[in-house]
Amino acid sequence: MKQPTKHFALCIDNSDYEASLILGKVYRILRDTKAAKDDLVRIVAESGEDYLYHKSHFVFVDFPKSVARKILALGSAES
Repeated sequence: MKQPTKHFALCIDNSDYEASLILGKVYRILRDTKAAKDDLVRIVAESGEDYLYHKSHFVFVDFPKSVARKILALGSAES
């Protein structure tokens, strides 16, 4: 798998990860080319820590820069 070029992932399936992933939530993606070779994506989870999940749990999305900055600011404000 090629590394996703998008910076965010929308959770569309939280099977087996109900405690970790929220359906419909947008998560930040961290670049991980090694994981991408195994169809995995590194996601910043609720705890602020990053974890690997299979790409099938997400749809990859991007937003205008102003919206992306606001989403990223929300994540850092929760830390």
